[in-house]
Amino acid sequence: MSFGHRTGLPVVAAMNPIVLVVTGHVTRDVVPALCTELETLLNGPRSAAPDQGAPVECDVGGVERADLALVEAVARLALVARRAGRQLRLRRVGPELQGLLDLVGLADVVALEEPEGRVPRP
Repeated sequence: MSFGHRTGLPVVAAMNPIVLVVTGHVTRDVVPALCTELETLLNGPRSAAPDQGAPVECDVGGVERADLALVEAVARLALVARRAGRQLRLRRVGPELQGLLDLVGLADVVALEEPEGRVPRP
């Protein structure tokens, strides 16, 4: 038996999803930078995971205020993810953002992580 080091790219476990964390105050000016950051993550070594169709996680729990600039960011990030053959899934969505996503119809486009103990919507 040989226990030598493997050559080539390391195997990335499917349990390590691509996660983009959005914090602070989101303005329209930062939306292109967020999209670029997501594209970088999608083209990085983690994107070589065995499950290419796995959703991209976007944690919005640290966002200061849910407003239309954040909704625009979510829409554009969802588009970047879709172009890469993936779906955007939002984590830690507050009630204000949930209401805005419902209002503009994006709740049907992005997946929303359901809080523990809450029954998913039909």
